[in-house]
Amino acid sequence: MSSMDFKNIIGHEEIISRFMSSIETDRVSHAYIIAGEEGSGRYTLAEAFAKALQCEEGGSEACGHCKSCKQAESDNHPDIITVAHDKNTVLSVDCIRTEVVDSMGIKPYSSKYKIYIIRDGEMMTEEAENALLKTIEEPPEYGVIIIITKQLEKLLPTIQSRCVIINTKPVKEKDIHDYLASNYGISEEKISFAIEYGQGNLGKAILLATNEEYEGLVRSVIDLESNIFDMTLDEISEAIKRCVNYRMNINDYLDLMMMWYRDILVLKVTGNPDKILFKEQYSVIKDQAKYLSFNELEDKSRAIESAKQRINAHADMEDIMRLLILTLKEA
Repeated sequence: MSSMDFKNIIGHEEIISRFMSSIETDRVSHAYIIAGEEGSGRYTLAEAFAKALQCEEGGSEACGHCKSCKQAESDNHPDIITVAHDKNTVLSVDCIRTEVVDSMGIKPYSSKYKIYIIRDGEMMTEEAENALLKTIEEPPEYGVIIIITKQLEKLLPTIQSRCVIINTKPVKEKDIHDYLASNYGISEEKISFAIEYGQGNLGKAILLATNEEYEGLVRSVIDLESNIFDMTLDEISEAIKRCVNYRMNINDYLDLMMMWYRDILVLKVTGNPDKILFKEQYSVIKDQAKYLSFNELEDKSRAIESAKQRINAHADMEDIMRLLILTLKEA
């Protein structure tokens, strides 16, 4: 993915102005953590910051035409190093030593800084974090480390205390609307569903608006939640197989289930169909709102949240989804 410039990023004005001001005043820190959920723009911000820091024009924004900017855009800048783990594995101490600690001592090839962007920082083992800590504590003056994470609390307190921590905030609905409308030629209905689903997360909204698989994900959740109270055991087994097919996106699947119950709650409280996400399923939701009590809705939301935590802790997905669907079916 070619790197972005500050001016092309949707939202995050505060973070961008903070980065620009640190470049202008030459008060760039040696270590940053950018924290936020998947799709919230963390990596894009890190890339734009790195590109601006290395720009040969020396302004607070990347010029886009010097050699350094061109290298950043084509993802082969010798002094911007991205460190990532293979899917489903940890970031080991060997990886951090080889890719960051040992190479940090080598001066930048052509730029003022040597910048390391560590993706999925929460995947570092404790040994890896401790190895990185020494470098963060005594960095060479050209060294900048940017750790990207979706679980800030998983990073050691000693790492957190030595970094500038930046939390991404939700992007305004109007900005997401304008971006989707001008870039993707999709219906207003689909845009409003994507905005509601994204909850301020532009990446999530784009995925839902543009990705066939996400359409399937939504349809699968609607199908499950609309029929859950009438399902036989065989149908439940089928539904579990479908959930497990979405292994990579199981958190999104659970988020959508959560939003189904949120819709029921909203309808119970306000009676206003405009406020719900699953507008086309209004009659089913209205029906379920009649016989699900507030307590039951709370129990169901809690069951989904607990399933999410157990899946993220790598428990067996099929067992968790079976238990969850049976729990949700009780009414």
